[in-house]
Amino acid sequence: MILPILSLVVPCYNEEDVLKNTIERLLEVLNELEQKEKISSKSFLFLVDDGSKDKTFQIICDLHSQYPQKVKAISFIKNFGNQKAILAGLLELKKFDFDCCITIDADLQQDENKIEEFIEKYNEGHELVYGVKNERNDDSFLKKICAIGFYKLMNVLGAKTCPNHSEYRLVSKRLVNILNEYGEHNIFLRGIFQEMGNNPAIVYYDVKKRMAGVSKFSLFDLFSLAVQGITSFSTVPLRLVTFTGILISFFAFLLGMSAVFEKIFNLSVPGWATIVAAVSFIGGIQILSIGIIGEYLGQIFTEVKSRPRYIIDKELN
Repeated sequence: MILPILSLVVPCYNEEDVLKNTIERLLEVLNELEQKEKISSKSFLFLVDDGSKDKTFQIICDLHSQYPQKVKAISFIKNFGNQKAILAGLLELKKFDFDCCITIDADLQQDENKIEEFIEKYNEGHELVYGVKNERNDDSFLKKICAIGFYKLMNVLGAKTCPNHSEYRLVSKRLVNILNEYGEHNIFLRGIFQEMGNNPAIVYYDVKKRMAGVSKFSLFDLFSLAVQGITSFSTVPLRLVTFTGILISFFAFLLGMSAVFEKIFNLSVPGWATIVAAVSFIGGIQILSIGIIGEYLGQIFTEVKSRPRYIIDKELN
């Protein structure tokens, strides 16, 4: 049996507090899997420094010097965001020999002990394996509600995603090569892999507490990711704008008929409050509609410019 070469892709942004422990722990995991003859001894870590402002890349350089065959990396000239860092980690793997890769966060809140289960699923023939959270007990009430709403909204609007799955996943080399065919700038990886997924498997895990530092993914980031996913994969919001316009026009027609009826029969004229409420409601809908259209125009504007999705500053091969 030919053992698969596994690459662990780790996006990093200002992770100096945890990164040394993370790399050493992931190297232990690789070593354990190699000893169990689950993966090839050629397996390695591939870290992407997303323009960190602390000592993150220096730590990576030090560990690369210590483990030159096991620790490889690239660094960006500036911060391009988590999605671009993961994308770069996947696409830049073409420089190396590998059979499958697993993306995992640098804080190791995604349980690294489950990597063996990912490999087992891969050996069973699954080219795509999702890591799915069992619970969200460590999240605040607001973040938990927003996350639940995020997955439901994405699926309702047509941007299909796997609930409670973030970016902890195994992807085969073939799917990485297919990913290279996607040329859009504002890329939404969860939606793209959902499109590719041919009989995906699921590995459930418990979210661990961070060893140190704080999460770099805020509620605003979650909102931005949702907007990006929706505008990348669905035109439903634009159709809702059209439908809302038709609906408001219908109610405006009824209101006009009501005014004519009141004029003919000399009925009392409605108060100013009703008028103000109607005007405010319609004005709010108009502004919301312009905002939705603006998001799509912004996506088009970004794509048409065709600027690089990321720029690599340094490489450690």
